[in-house]
Amino acid sequence: MNGIGDAVVRIGPALVVVIVLLAAVAVMVNRRSGLARETVVATLRAAVQLAALAAVLAAVIPHLWASALFVAVMASAASWTSARRVRPNGPALTGIAWCAGPVAAPTIVIVTALVVTGVLPGRGIAVIPTAGIMLGGAMVTASLAGRRAHDELRVRRGEVEAALSLGFERRDARMEIAGPASATALIPGLDQTRSVGLVTIPGAFVGMVLGGASVWAAAAMQLFVLIALLAVSSIAMVVTVELVAREHL
Repeated sequence: MNGIGDAVVRIGPALVVVIVLLAAVAVMVNRRSGLARETVVATLRAAVQLAALAAVLAAVIPHLWASALFVAVMASAASWTSARRVRPNGPALTGIAWCAGPVAAPTIVIVTALVVTGVLPGRGIAVIPTAGIMLGGAMVTASLAGRRAHDELRVRRGEVEAALSLGFERRDARMEIAGPASATALIPGLDQTRSVGLVTIPGAFVGMVLGGASVWAAAAMQLFVLIALLAVSSIAMVVTVELVAREHL
């Protein structure tokens, strides 16, 4: 390992032991909440997927077309994950297709525009991480917004029926209940942006500084990441609650 890598973490047998111990702690704590099995599955999937990611990136990063294809695969996976969270018992393919709207579309449009305008280099090493960060933010927001909307609609079903009896359209009646509740999905992103530099020092900033960039360049890049996340998350929330109100999700 070089000095940069050692400044972050020392790779070796000790690290493997620490990872296993931390995973065991998470599993033991989550036994009380009934999420122990999901914690084990998530840990094992993370290990396998990160190993696969490293191997795939080494092959696709040198080629823009391959990088674009890889982004499409990530977008499909993100849409599938949100669809499974929002409507776990709904039709799989239909759910993925509808979730592509709030999850995949905003990221693909923004990243494409950034590459076309020259703001983002048209290289895999830039496109894949940027798209991955945005897809992750949109996926989480869509999942939270969709779940929250459905929970509110189920609990407050009587209010929806009352609105319908007053002459509201079905979409409008559902939106009156689902809209305000779904907006809470943006709170994590807003808090992260509001507290950056005071509570947290995000990964993009740290990675650039450790890689030799100036602190000012790192700050500018981190600001871009945070604002981009806010943009795609806001779009994801609005589109998701609209799809839930119209009963597509």
